[in-house]
Amino acid sequence: MRNIDFIIGIFLLSALLSCGKSYKKQAEEKLSLAINICEQGDSLTALIQLDSVMVLFPEAVEITGKAKEFSKKINSEILFRKQDQHDRLTARLTELEKLFNTEKTEYDRFSQYIHKMQNFERRWNKSFIQLHLDERGEIFISSNYYGEQWLNHIGLRVYDGVFQAKTDSVQLTDPNNHHSEFMNTHWEKVSYKNGKDNGVIQFIADNADRNLKAVFLGKRMYFIVLEGFDKKAVKDALALSNALKQKIQLEKEIKALQSKVN
Repeated sequence: MRNIDFIIGIFLLSALLSCGKSYKKQAEEKLSLAINICEQGDSLTALIQLDSVMVLFPEAVEITGKAKEFSKKINSEILFRKQDQHDRLTARLTELEKLFNTEKTEYDRFSQYIHKMQNFERRWNKSFIQLHLDERGEIFISSNYYGEQWLNHIGLRVYDGVFQAKTDSVQLTDPNNHHSEFMNTHWEKVSYKNGKDNGVIQFIADNADRNLKAVFLGKRMYFIVLEGFDKKAVKDALALSNALKQKIQLEKEIKALQSKVN
């Protein structure tokens, strides 16, 4: 109990001493704290402290002016780092994009990246998995079945021994579960959008060196071995997806920083 009383006493004494400080003195201490924090390498916390100087002490014109200039200096340094990061990322994107063709049909809202190794001509009569990637970096996978009988599949499991990943189910009534028929040949295409791949894309990319198999899950099961070029397409597409999303985020951050610096 005595310890609690002592702590409360110290707190009240500190509050009284703080109240006794001049308006300008409090602003100076706040600015000094921000500078020290920045020197320790914590730019973001320093910026928060500098903003508080300008909000809490607007009448301390000289101090708030210094806070504003120091804030501008920090933002300029961050902007430089972000621009450098953007340049390096752009170079990385250029290399990755060489692996893809791009197209935008009248039905597409965004340009689509199609891996050069996943062209339809080489597998028009085969069952396979396919990557879908657009200019925003949005990515999903689809399982494409071709056969003489309906499979009515609603999911996909990719595995190698005990290592495996399985998609969420896409029911037969879902618009992303598409069926078509031509000359007694049955086509089924199930698209695992909005995260329904459930980690399958990442699993394939992380285990591209393994002898991965896939089983189409439906009223019957259908097995395929993932081709080397399909595994490479998944790995490349995921890398491009991440790079595209990083670029979009960086450009937003750079634009915000430029407005603070200019």
